Amino acid sequence: MKYIYKSETHSIPSRLFFIPLKDTVIFPYVVAPLFFQSSEALTILNKVVLENNLIGCVGQRNPQLKFPQPKDLLSIGTVCKVIQLVKLPNKGMKLFVEGLSRVFLQNLTPEENYFRAEIREVHEPQEKNLLTEVLVQSIRTLFKISLSTGRPLSEEILNTLDRIDHPGRLADLITLTLHLGLKEQQEIFETVDPIERLKKVFQYFSQEIHPLSLRPNGLLSAIKEMSRSHREPSSRIHPRGQKEMPEEDLYSAEIHELREKVQSAGMPPKVEKIALKEIYRLERMNPISAEYTVSRTYLDYLITMPWNKWTEDNLDLKRAQMILNEDHYDLERVKDRILEFLAVKKLKDPMKGPILCFVGPPGVGKTSLGRSIARALGRKFIRISLGGVRDEAEIRGHRRTYVGALPGRIIQEIRRAETSNPVFMLDEIDKLGQDVRGDPASALLETLDPEQNFSFNDHYLDVPFDLSRVLFITTANTTTTIPPALLDRMEVIPISGYTEEEKEEIAFQFLIPRQKEENGLKDHPLSFTPEAVRKIIGEYTREAGVRNLEREIATICRKIAKGVAMGDSVQEVIDEKTVADFLGSRKFFREVAQAEDRIGVATGLAWTENGGDILFIEASKMKGEKGLILTGSLGEVMKESAQAALSYIRANASLLQIPEDFYQECDIHIHIPSGSTPKEGPSAGITIATALLSLLKSKPIPHEIAMTGELTLSGRVLPVGGIKEKILAARRAGVKTVILPKENEKNLDDIPDYIRQELNLVLVDHIQEVLDLTLPLSSSSL
Repeated sequence: MKYIYKSETHSIPSRLFFIPLKDTVIFPYVVAPLFFQSSEALTILNKVVLENNLIGCVGQRNPQLKFPQPKDLLSIGTVCKVIQLVKLPNKGMKLFVEGLSRVFLQNLTPEENYFRAEIREVHEPQEKNLLTEVLVQSIRTLFKISLSTGRPLSEEILNTLDRIDHPGRLADLITLTLHLGLKEQQEIFETVDPIERLKKVFQYFSQEIHPLSLRPNGLLSAIKEMSRSHREPSSRIHPRGQKEMPEEDLYSAEIHELREKVQSAGMPPKVEKIALKEIYRLERMNPISAEYTVSRTYLDYLITMPWNKWTEDNLDLKRAQMILNEDHYDLERVKDRILEFLAVKKLKDPMKGPILCFVGPPGVGKTSLGRSIARALGRKFIRISLGGVRDEAEIRGHRRTYVGALPGRIIQEIRRAETSNPVFMLDEIDKLGQDVRGDPASALLETLDPEQNFSFNDHYLDVPFDLSRVLFITTANTTTTIPPALLDRMEVIPISGYTEEEKEEIAFQFLIPRQKEENGLKDHPLSFTPEAVRKIIGEYTREAGVRNLEREIATICRKIAKGVAMGDSVQEVIDEKTVADFLGSRKFFREVAQAEDRIGVATGLAWTENGGDILFIEASKMKGEKGLILTGSLGEVMKESAQAALSYIRANASLLQIPEDFYQECDIHIHIPSGSTPKEGPSAGITIATALLSLLKSKPIPHEIAMTGELTLSGRVLPVGGIKEKILAARRAGVKTVILPKENEKNLDDIPDYIRQELNLVLVDHIQEVLDLTLPLSSSSL
């Protein structure tokens, strides 16, 4: 408790809310803490607000009574002002109150375990006479005696003592320094006459000082006890008859609990040493300071990290194979690679294996493959999306010196998973950003390096955490935007798009049953015909995966569910005709091969994030002066391909049997339709060259031939990407012959046999081989 020399005057109401106190008494001009449990805090807070920050405190005569009645309370209480309110970590509340005045209590009425009472303020006489002056002087003399015998008193009390000459207030101050029992304190508190009160205090004080001055041993022990009481915080006052406790017993218990948790958390010795050092610092902080909260939160993270917790792996490969087949159709090469990964882990654990990176268009099952791996291993699955992340602190966390600092998302998710070996999927790793706040891609280098991540250092934790048990899997739509250093940490596993036949199988095996169940139609006899599914695939979706296909199926299921809920008669069989009724007019018109051969028009193949597609490259010439016009929203690479094709033709004009001065008095215009769609990539070189030669030789190109490949100035055909998607696009368009770079022969293993039998796949190494198929020369070739 703290004694206040001067206090503001306040208007005391005639009726007030009173709290019964156990084992303590609050005197006027004294600042003391009151502690409340979480169940009481809201009630107390509401009362304080209603009473203009005033509450009453009244002593309880019998501390053993759990639910006191009005007759069990003192007849005199204290009106107190609330000067500070602090919320405690256990959802309780602490009030700092200042005693204002003694009051008589009348007509006490119980109210929710507290009391409402009419009050009358106690007015103490201020007259000074010889007796009061003698008593005051005697008390001060006793203090000097107590000091000479080693009685420890705070400097604040000594300074206040010299300024108080009112006997009543002096008696209250001295009472705070005496070792009196509850009954003696209540006796002094209830003594209204200040002279009588000071007499009683003088008597108790003289009894306490006299034996100390005669018995050194007793004096020494008393000094030790009083020194301890001054070093420790003041008493905590609990309402509702609870036992008196030291003010910081709650914090002492919390510190003790923190030490136990640290010792049982399974931390590495170095980390445990840092945590115990932080607890040592915490023990010496003010619990209501901001730094205390920061330090306490940091310790919570250290304690709750899964330092020594992990799940046992289920390495039954046959079970894993069954799960992968249950969750995914086809993708045989990807499944085999996953099983190889698990097999090595079974034979060598711990394994510093590669970081798998699934690369493919949206909707082909990259994320769900990660879930299947987690289910097969019996591990927990974590997924975070890195798309648009630009702040390095998202990965490594903030340093604790920053306001609102938190660990990075890696540590946060592992803490939330409560295991140190989850399957951790980093989605959309190709869409990481970079700005003035750092480079998150560089921050991932340590995370994804098996040679380094056993001691990953998050800026917030600032202690190493072992990530070597974590099975990291990443996904991307393309590898072109992944920094080379980061890409080098990962093993790229390409996942191509699905054929229309594969999409149809996926729809019947996975999508339709799932959407029926999600839309409440599990027991409804709803079915789709193969023609209906093929119509949805061909006319309402344009993608390499099956995400939009599932959305369209879900749309039909929702409309059926609406009819069932409204009691209408609904369609039970969805056929080709009813698809249009539910989904409206078709959304996509695919490019199809031309019906006839045309001069200056060649069919090319392109890869997009939505899969493959065909595109027509048109060439025309007009009078001019060696101009080259390129239109169709072309990127820099495609513009360079057009320039390289023109340069090759000009350099080899005689061998190609065209006039060498064909470019002297004309401009050439190359256009790729759908000009609003950006086009970029190195796969149109031979197509542009073929279209130009068709124009210059006035020979049409067979419309059932499509091609892809990059062209060099020497006429070599270089390999390109997206072969499977391009072949599927050619098949959809009705193309019969597809010309491919010879170096892409290895990619044909991904093409199903039934498609390879339908198409004539021609592998070429030089542009002349392309021209021999499309524009055969009358003389010998190059």
